[in-house]
Amino acid sequence: MDLRKTRTTILSEGDPEQKRQEILEYFHKTFDIDEKLYDTLKEDATFYLRADRLRHPLIFYFGHTATFFINKLTIARVIDQRINPRFEAMFAVGVDEMSWDDLDATHYDWPARSAVKEYRDAARTLVDGLIRKLPLSLPITWESPWWAIMMGIEHERIHLETSSVLIRQLPIDQVKPDPFWAICNDTGEPPANELIPVSGGKIILGKPMDHPLYGWDNEYGSHEANVASFAASKCLVSNREFLSFVEDGGYRESRWWTEEGWNWRNFRAAEYPLFWVKRPNGWGLRTMLEIIDLPWNWPVEVNYLEAKAFCNWMAAKTNRAIRLPSEDEWYRLRDLHDIPDQPYWDSAPGNINLEYCASSCPVDHFPFGNFFDIVGNVWQWTETPIYPFRGFNIHPWYDDFSTPTFDTRHNLIKGGSWISTGNEATRDSRYAFRRHFFQHAGFRYIESAAPVEVHQDQYETDALGSQYCDAHYGDGHFGVANFPKAVAEICLDLVKGRAHRAALDVGCAVGRASFELGRGFDSVVGLDFSARFFQLAVRMRDEGYLRYALPEEGEIVSYHEATLAGLDLEAAREKVRFFQADACNLPEKYTGYDLILAANLIDRLYSPRRFLELIHERLNPQGLLVIASPYTWSEEFTPKGDWLGGFKEAGENVTSLEGLERVLAPHFRRLGEPREVPLVIRETRRKYQHIISELTVWELK
Repeated sequence: MDLRKTRTTILSEGDPEQKRQEILEYFHKTFDIDEKLYDTLKEDATFYLRADRLRHPLIFYFGHTATFFINKLTIARVIDQRINPRFEAMFAVGVDEMSWDDLDATHYDWPARSAVKEYRDAARTLVDGLIRKLPLSLPITWESPWWAIMMGIEHERIHLETSSVLIRQLPIDQVKPDPFWAICNDTGEPPANELIPVSGGKIILGKPMDHPLYGWDNEYGSHEANVASFAASKCLVSNREFLSFVEDGGYRESRWWTEEGWNWRNFRAAEYPLFWVKRPNGWGLRTMLEIIDLPWNWPVEVNYLEAKAFCNWMAAKTNRAIRLPSEDEWYRLRDLHDIPDQPYWDSAPGNINLEYCASSCPVDHFPFGNFFDIVGNVWQWTETPIYPFRGFNIHPWYDDFSTPTFDTRHNLIKGGSWISTGNEATRDSRYAFRRHFFQHAGFRYIESAAPVEVHQDQYETDALGSQYCDAHYGDGHFGVANFPKAVAEICLDLVKGRAHRAALDVGCAVGRASFELGRGFDSVVGLDFSARFFQLAVRMRDEGYLRYALPEEGEIVSYHEATLAGLDLEAAREKVRFFQADACNLPEKYTGYDLILAANLIDRLYSPRRFLELIHERLNPQGLLVIASPYTWSEEFTPKGDWLGGFKEAGENVTSLEGLERVLAPHFRRLGEPREVPLVIRETRRKYQHIISELTVWELK
């Protein structure tokens, strides 16, 4: 089985049983390549080293790709039984640092490598069984359970790339050679680079929903632009070309750098590219598993901040309008050449898809007309921060894939690298990283006086997100008190005379109740499963304000801003932290609370019983659990067999309050009578939802 020439699966046509075998083979090849990647680590202890101080050790990623399958298949309701809930919480969410100095000092009690390997094997067996027996009809669409399987496969292929970059940063004595990862042996001097004209024209981006290949949500929708003519460098910038910038003191002069870039350069004390090795006998290059003499004709690998500084330096030296290309300009260059798309090519048109070598190769090895490496070799940084196309929709099974990156801080990389496979190696792929981030990424420069368009929408326009911003931070409606504020005030009143050190707000949405709890607690943690809500809460905490657009009627919207200062919540700001988590499978670190609030949560959980049966473990002695819910049970969110109430049993009605008492009785006693708390959600100027939540208070026995 040739692992080097795998192709993503065409999901729109073919014989279903043949397609089943294709997906099965694609799944196992993906798992096999991933295993081969970790086979390069010297010993078990290597898995626990921090290759990058901003990232988890590799043991996390070893478990993460397997737990991703189980978590997504659970959300998609393809399976209803987990393998190891502890692992599926621990390995669920990686470190996605907000800045280059956002160090994660959290202590993690990582399991043994052998235990994680056993888990991977169990997950592989489970998914294998699903692929073999799950009903299959074509085309496979967003709603199909098979989409969750493809999502897991393509996600694992992304981590081939990101984990290989981390392995490349390990001490060289902690890795071992492997023939599968053999590097290119062609080294020497590069040709002189030059700028070649590229004619302007129209580009059309965005996939239709019936596209035959798997895609991430940011690839769908539509975007059209007319690109002005420009000139682009014939080759990617080579190590030799970049050396001129280094030797000219480029890393020592702030004038070439953006403010963000210079701060990063000082923080890292960077003097040259990360993968260059300074030696007494000349420069070396760290590949994934070796240190070799620096190949001057290979592309330099840098982050966006370094690429930008080089372009600023070159612009000054040449007195020309040199910069990085925009996403639109990169696509214009690509579309002017007849480049087949994966999986439709006979062989890879560039150094991509692992079809040639496990490293970069010379910048003049793969021609595309008068240019080289339009795709492949290394990713190419662009000037464009990622943004949603018109018509963008979030996939409900992975709502934090794209939305957290729509912050103008994540720049798009295009073209793919030698290890880009699957979806990454397709024309429509859109991947973006923070500007200080390292991938197998370099750049080509262009000459253009045209301004770069930054698609920046400072207002939250997602309908659900805007509704919740208004419900949490907007003016009240019809005289009904602000719901999260009212619930938090009840909580603060309940803890008078009790311990009030730490509170947990589960299902915090966009965060108002968490901030209000900060008025009376020393620390508050807000958790939400939705990336849309979690990111808005983080934005309010970090920036102190939220802007959102509310629909008035039809296409007419109104614009609003809420601030912590305006709500008298500035003092609570530093007490509150937000994280993304699954309430039905909480990581072990969320424990030791005097009060836990679950407001309008339980009837939106896929397993409310599991949440309630385990929540006592997170409370301190005599701690309080506060639950508010309108009990709007729906099979859209909760399988009917897991409803707490709202059904008949032996011909008798079972209310949700009765269901709560049944589940909580072993560990809790109810305090007082239920109370009703109203909530109004604005949909449009003339349409509102009026909801009544029943609030109950439970004390840990």
